[in-house]
Amino acid sequence: MHDTPRPHDLLWGMRPEQLPIDAPAWAIAVLSAGHPVVVRRARTAPGLVAVGLRGASREQRLAALMPVEAIRRRVTPEALGACETADDLPAIQALRRLRSSLDACGHAWGVTGSVGFQLASGLPVATSASDLDLLLRVPQPLSISAARALCERLDDASCRVDMQLETPFGAVALREWASGAARVMLKADDGPRLLRDPWQAPEQAA
Repeated sequence: MHDTPRPHDLLWGMRPEQLPIDAPAWAIAVLSAGHPVVVRRARTAPGLVAVGLRGASREQRLAALMPVEAIRRRVTPEALGACETADDLPAIQALRRLRSSLDACGHAWGVTGSVGFQLASGLPVATSASDLDLLLRVPQPLSISAARALCERLDDASCRVDMQLETPFGAVALREWASGAARVMLKADDGPRLLRDPWQAPEQAA
């Protein structure tokens, strides 16, 4: 397992007293119940991890900082790709059907979003309308033709499937990269960047 928490990892161990003093009651309740937080993409001071909390509704989202020393458990998106569940939501059905082809694609992949959160925590946060959110770790450039072929596989699923390509410098949407656009949006730790090549360091990209 990668030693440093990465975006979309789920972490357990954050305590209510580590929230900002003005944190809403629902956020305090979430941590008091032992729910995990999700690592988000942001620069932080040493010893801290940028995380996000989720409540019962879409409006209940809170950005916070978690001390690294508080981490008691970590689950990566890759670990969730092989998880089995009795749930039969469209997004879960899509995951089951896509699993073998994703395993064969030659890259590490995982589940994020509401489905990933539910698989890791057991909390029923996904619904029949939920998308399936995936990530694919691509340390080397993925060709446009390969990206388009992957999109075709995802489009055969029983629900909308969104995939992020995780490059060494951030994440780019698979469908955006597959479009062949002159510039694509890279989500980096210091904010979004429009780049020609998301596999080049942002400060070097034209």
